[in-house]
Amino acid sequence: MNLIFASNNAHKVEELRAALPGGFRILSLREAGIDQDIPEPHDSLEENAREKARVIRRLTGGDCFSEDTVLEVGALNGAPGVHSARYAGEDRSPQANTEKLLRELNGAGDRSARFRTIICLCLQGEEYLFEGICTGQIALAPRGTGGFGYDPVFVPDGSDGRCFAEMTLGEKNRFSHRRKALDALIAFLTTNK
Repeated sequence: MNLIFASNNAHKVEELRAALPGGFRILSLREAGIDQDIPEPHDSLEENAREKARVIRRLTGGDCFSEDTVLEVGALNGAPGVHSARYAGEDRSPQANTEKLLRELNGAGDRSARFRTIICLCLQGEEYLFEGICTGQIALAPRGTGGFGYDPVFVPDGSDGRCFAEMTLGEKNRFSHRRKALDALIAFLTTNK
């Protein structure tokens, strides 16, 4: 089964492909001949995921799915939330976003946070949503060189204290919010082939 993934983010594409069993093939937007950013104009994770999937469905007419992920920090009342990718500005700099997050948490006793992913699947004209959540803590400083986004400062609950950026992709997938949402998507696709 071929599915167009509403992203050109190479890291996300790699994570998703690594998790998929045989019989499924993900095409990035670029591989599907689409080279444009899809807007995320809504104030909810679910609506932004739906927006991206609907745009790709309109452009291609094919089955597709989108993914939207946010970081929600307890001490910041859920921020950065839907602004996670642009937290420090429109240039979407992961380093600037992380630096701003650490500045705003400076001295905070509560460093609890969670990653939340919503996948929206458009399949044969119907829409389906799948969610994955990973709870954890924000580290005091960035660590590691792997991953992307906030991975250098996010320590998942139940881990050995390492940030996502200090883990291999396989280790990260044991905790990953994106993997949990993808597993729910795969289970649905497998039973509804």
